[in-house]
Amino acid sequence: MMKRNYKLSLLVLLLAFASCSFTTKKFQDPNKDKLLIQLITYVLEEGHFSPQDLNDGFSEQVFTDYLEQIDPFKRYFYASDIKEFEAYKNQLDDQIKAYDLSFFNLTHERLLKRISESKDVYKDVLSKPFDFSVAEDFSTDYEKLDYVDSKRQMKERWRQQLKFSTIANYDDLISDQENAKSMTKPTEGMTDVAWEKLQEDNKEIINKSIKEIEEDAREATQRSLDELYDFIDDRQRKDWFAVYINAIVEEFDPHTFYFAPEDKDRFDVAMSGNFEGIGARLQKKMDATIVNEIISGGPAWRQNELEVGDQIMKVRQEDEEEGINIVGMRLDDAIKFIKGPKGTNVTLTLKKVDGTIEDITIKRDIVELEETYAKSSTVIKDDKKYGVINLPKFYVDFEDYNKRNAASDIKLELERLKAEGVEGIVLDLRNNGGGSLQTVVDMGGLFIEDGPIVQVKTAGEPKEILNDRDKSIVWDGPLVILVNELSASASEILAAAMQDYKRAIVIGSKQTYGKGTVQNVLDLNRMVRQNSEGDMGALKFTTQKFYRINGGSTQLEGVKSDVVVPDRYSYIDIGEKDQENPLAWDKIQAADYKVWGSYYDYDSTISKSKERMANNEQLKLIDENAKWVKRIRDREMYSLNYDDYKKTLDLNQEESKRFEKLSDYKTNLTFVSLPYENTLMSKDSILKEKRERWHTSLSKDVYIEEALNVLNDLKMTYEIKKVATSVKN
Repeated sequence: MMKRNYKLSLLVLLLAFASCSFTTKKFQDPNKDKLLIQLITYVLEEGHFSPQDLNDGFSEQVFTDYLEQIDPFKRYFYASDIKEFEAYKNQLDDQIKAYDLSFFNLTHERLLKRISESKDVYKDVLSKPFDFSVAEDFSTDYEKLDYVDSKRQMKERWRQQLKFSTIANYDDLISDQENAKSMTKPTEGMTDVAWEKLQEDNKEIINKSIKEIEEDAREATQRSLDELYDFIDDRQRKDWFAVYINAIVEEFDPHTFYFAPEDKDRFDVAMSGNFEGIGARLQKKMDATIVNEIISGGPAWRQNELEVGDQIMKVRQEDEEEGINIVGMRLDDAIKFIKGPKGTNVTLTLKKVDGTIEDITIKRDIVELEETYAKSSTVIKDDKKYGVINLPKFYVDFEDYNKRNAASDIKLELERLKAEGVEGIVLDLRNNGGGSLQTVVDMGGLFIEDGPIVQVKTAGEPKEILNDRDKSIVWDGPLVILVNELSASASEILAAAMQDYKRAIVIGSKQTYGKGTVQNVLDLNRMVRQNSEGDMGALKFTTQKFYRINGGSTQLEGVKSDVVVPDRYSYIDIGEKDQENPLAWDKIQAADYKVWGSYYDYDSTISKSKERMANNEQLKLIDENAKWVKRIRDREMYSLNYDDYKKTLDLNQEESKRFEKLSDYKTNLTFVSLPYENTLMSKDSILKEKRERWHTSLSKDVYIEEALNVLNDLKMTYEIKKVATSVKN
């Protein structure tokens, strides 16, 4: 999310609201649901950057997306239900305009009825053994499934889906038995008492028959479903209505979202800077809950096993024997199981990026966002000292910009690195999802004399050019910016500006994330006077688009790197272009700016880097791994015959071994903290651990290594061109 320090557009919107403030009396309808639709449609019509025409096409899309969200596996509704619902398929636009809840009421009541019926179905299916010896295939492409016509077909659908869940449990139990059989002696450091206990436990596992293992696997599946249904039963009408509201607002763009009151509270906690949990941010993709960020310094970061791209399949609390299956669960609901009090353990069953399944246990703790702050280090490369700055976010205190922010911190790090005598800077913006727009403008000004940094457009208004007006330059030496597919929003603005000025060389993914929009969060309670309906929640909606100084938007296209290098996300659908309903790319008139004048030869340096990258064996292996990961993730057909199922798992495991040496890669580079941090680390062991881990990671980072090579080349071209210019003069 991006916010501007000067919230002009939001202020104008609120003034407009103030002139016609909503009241429950005005609408003569005490129904909170109807009032909520009135508020949200008004806000989006008046304030969204690209208001949608509420027509039949919009209606069809809401209809389809809503049904996909409440029944993603198509195991509740029948074809007859859908036929009945389709009477509303082209009428939802009219219902939204009239604040008519007929469609929601019908589908909600029917959903509760079908969920209730399904309890008997899944229990009946799981009361009978699965035969894993028969030849049978299962497709996980649920979008292509047809709705069933009969109870017999519905039972068969459940049977296939539950057999697919159970075969994974079955394989886990078979593996446990094999591991128990192979455990012939205690591991190093194990006490005699612990070894005796383990032997006793293993004896029980070893003696189980295949029939008993299959029964245990079914029981595990049923326990997960029982817990899921307990959770579903606790959901209130307002929770389901929020799903319907979001099916409407998400048609505007993927960053417009309604926060129900509880969700708004969680959002406020997250923005406050600390919370209790595992320290990971999650996103929903179809029926999957995906890790999209690990918060540095948090429990998951310290535990060092959870990775971006992992899918969380089950969540088990420390006092439970079985985890609850969160596949298909709403993201906010899944988070309720994952978060928890400091000091408690949670075990996550993960589907890793490479398709393997594993359990990890994380001890929850208070997650401090200290590691969102900039940090720097020095390194010697070919007798030259360089600086590396990592910036995880463009942070700011929105209540007081003069307090600590990303721009002032980067300025401080640059000055510290200059004092250390560095000859070039690597600014690492990988995985940086953005933040404050104002900090980008100020930060860009640290590297140029003055001039435009970004252009901002609000619908129906002239563009605004945000300029650096400070003629001072903090760093005028060689600069490399590192990006990847997860560099988004503010990161893309800075990288684009430096690229347009030819001030820096951008190294990284083929393109960055591609989020070229600005969002604001509006507390809907501010719009309602004399409200007796309770908390209305909040709406995050897109108000502006930003553009490079060359006129092109970063929306969808992102920033294309000067030197493209593969990474594990190269072939995974992870950017803005892969989201539902993204705003389009467009172009406006370029701002007036001059390319950076220097002795550096960017073109020849980029050419040399491309040649090195094409011949780098580590990068070739990374590219092969990325293609393999893509193939594994895109797989949709699975065998429900255990021998075939196991054979495929073993084959994947064997294939993955050729990529194990990726983690063995190491440079001969040594990274050193700055003097002020060494003083702090002498009193702070946690900070010391964080920096040591960061430095170890940098020393194994092929991208950092190449960035330093590029800085070396830039230094060489500077010397050559400077000498040539002197001779010429």
